[in-house]
Amino acid sequence: MSLALHEYEAVARERLAGPVFDFLAGGSGTESMLSAARDAFDRIRLRPRCLVDVSDCDPRTSLLGAELAAPLGIAPMAYHRLAHDEGESATARAAGEAGALLTVSMFASRTLEEIAAAATGPLWLQLYWLRRRQPMLDLVRRAEEAGYRALVLTVDAPRVAHRPRDARNGFAVPDGIRAVNIDPAVMSSSHTDRPGESAVARHSREQFDPSVTWEDLAWLRERTSLPLVLKGLLTKEDAELAVKHGADGIVVSNHGGRQLDFARPAMEALPEIAESVSGRCPIVLDGSIRHGADIAKALCLGADIVFVGRPVLWGLAHSGRAGVLAVLRVLMDEFEEVMSLMGAPRIPLFGPSGVTLR
Repeated sequence: MSLALHEYEAVARERLAGPVFDFLAGGSGTESMLSAARDAFDRIRLRPRCLVDVSDCDPRTSLLGAELAAPLGIAPMAYHRLAHDEGESATARAAGEAGALLTVSMFASRTLEEIAAAATGPLWLQLYWLRRRQPMLDLVRRAEEAGYRALVLTVDAPRVAHRPRDARNGFAVPDGIRAVNIDPAVMSSSHTDRPGESAVARHSREQFDPSVTWEDLAWLRERTSLPLVLKGLLTKEDAELAVKHGADGIVVSNHGGRQLDFARPAMEALPEIAESVSGRCPIVLDGSIRHGADIAKALCLGADIVFVGRPVLWGLAHSGRAGVLAVLRVLMDEFEEVMSLMGAPRIPLFGPSGVTLR
């Protein structure tokens, strides 16, 4: 019998070193966004329809040409080997078995090629914009050759925000765990611990390019044929600019509550962005997915799929591939039950009439 997601979290908290768990779990500033994101989901109630034939509920969907067993993907997260030695290879195997999309972080702790070899499902690659562009281009070329299907450019992180847990712990990426796809010289400061300071934040100030604007997207688009998805949008104004500049997809996200403190939760931003985009490109909702009903709520408000983040790492810490697979199946099974009980046996039946604010 599968555990509930909060039970996987409890196991991860017990098994991981305190500073590592804090790095995975913590938020920025006051950490207000960790609770605000869940509150945004909990304010929404479902409006079920009755006497609908739900004898055959079908949660399958597709996104940018990728066939998915359900509207569910895994958000980009760095250093999966912090949770389990097999790292992203185990996550990729689980995602393939579940029929879910996996977005691989540029700071993955397994090589892009190892992850692709383990995967049987679709892969996307996430990028931060570095001051040195060549390492980015090297990753893009390798992703193309390894069969990755899209690039996800994170646009809400010109620098890593102050995360008090990491600063308090003097967190640095432990020895033996590396962002193996990046030149070690680019990553060196992320491994240098200093009391009262996060090495990850210091690394971002040194290596992330804070001068990037919308105009720079053309440079990247000219250098790859892969679809370009922008992650971290929270306003209709930026959604309009994303479409104007040729984005192939948008991820509505507040970075797991790890960037701008007191920002609006992604779920609050979703309706205005969906209205603004009006079907011109697919929309992913990222953040605080903990129940199958959360998937339904996001679909009703305009998302095409959702990304799940921390629970995947909880499952990985629990039992590697099997734990990740169990987490994904909990969400998928719950979502299929919601489909039945809502009277919405097909994905296109989810729409604004399916939810209300309490």
